[in-house]
Amino acid sequence: MARITVFDTTLRDGEQSPGCTMTPSEKLRMAHQLEELGVDVIEAGFPIASDTDFDAVGTIAREIREPVIAALARATAGDIDRAGHAVEGARRSRIHTFIATSDIHLERKLGIGREECLERAAAAVARACRFTDDVEFSAEDATRTDLDFLCAVITAAVEAGATTVNIPDTVGYTFPAEFRDTLRELVARVPGLGGEVVLSVHCHDDLGLAVANSLAGLDAGARQVECTINGIGERAGNASLEEIVMALKVRADINEHFTEVNAEELYPTSRLLSETIGVMPQPNKAIVGDNAFAHAAGIHQHGMLSDRATYEIMTPETVGAPPTQLVLGKHSGRHALRHRYEKLGHDLTHEEMAEASRYCTDLAERRIDVTDEALLSILRRIKGGEGGAGESRGVQGRSADRVYR
Repeated sequence: MARITVFDTTLRDGEQSPGCTMTPSEKLRMAHQLEELGVDVIEAGFPIASDTDFDAVGTIAREIREPVIAALARATAGDIDRAGHAVEGARRSRIHTFIATSDIHLERKLGIGREECLERAAAAVARACRFTDDVEFSAEDATRTDLDFLCAVITAAVEAGATTVNIPDTVGYTFPAEFRDTLRELVARVPGLGGEVVLSVHCHDDLGLAVANSLAGLDAGARQVECTINGIGERAGNASLEEIVMALKVRADINEHFTEVNAEELYPTSRLLSETIGVMPQPNKAIVGDNAFAHAAGIHQHGMLSDRATYEIMTPETVGAPPTQLVLGKHSGRHALRHRYEKLGHDLTHEEMAEASRYCTDLAERRIDVTDEALLSILRRIKGGEGGAGESRGVQGRSADRVYR
């Protein structure tokens, strides 16, 4: 079994998402929660970006003691010195330096050739080693970089002292099988990579493949995965931390990797981030979305009432989420409706159940919430022998609290 280092970049790459900027105090609060979650590395920010980010990284480095605290730096002396000073108060510090390596980035963005790229990469790593013995090097846009040149750059970084080498799929371009092959080739051709030098992956989700590519990277020998809470990050986001952690946990039968993340803190961490930045994950987001443990179809609800394992491959309790929801709607069956009434303390006859089901379907088709209060109102109406659901078809709105009274 191989232990995977979880490198969380929510506070750096994640914060780059439009609308997801955090104040220093908010970043510190999130860092405390990430420590509670049990991540191994927290990339706290990009110190050269602003005095505020420099101060935030410094505060996190001094207050958060368990994880490694990393700071990002371009392959320039100024960036590296600034990062080194920002993390100098950390119990365990890391400088993460990077340079673009693909031809399109070299030519169009940096305006340099391959030889200068090699020189800058080696010089940056060597300078970072003055501040810490934990130096990570990333080849930006690695998956669109010529493989021979990528091997040369990584070799130069390793010879200069890099202890971790990260292979980013910066623009979310690669496919899992392709990524796996690339990483295996790198491990075969770069001395020490995947052994004494940790191989890391950092995948973006532009094609919706960030998590799949990250898992493929682990298959190829990566032992560090870079990810964010709720998958936030540039453009379509980063690989989702909670999805990677739970994929390894749930499918332990077919993989040899594990993390030491406290899974029960996944949902609380997701919610804290959402409250902090004001951006909620989409309802159908895996693991932490509102619908992740909600069941609306009658067939599914019947199965869940018989045995949760029929439709849940993990329980909400495993990730610290609220209990399973059997959502009453037009697709629900009578098993779920009877179950809900029993929870409310009412045992309905067959005839009462049939009528209650018609009322609930009527509400659901008009997009009115079938709340517990609505169910009790329906029951009072049935018991009182008052008309049918059709009498209230003119009622508008999403709350049914006052509909059947």
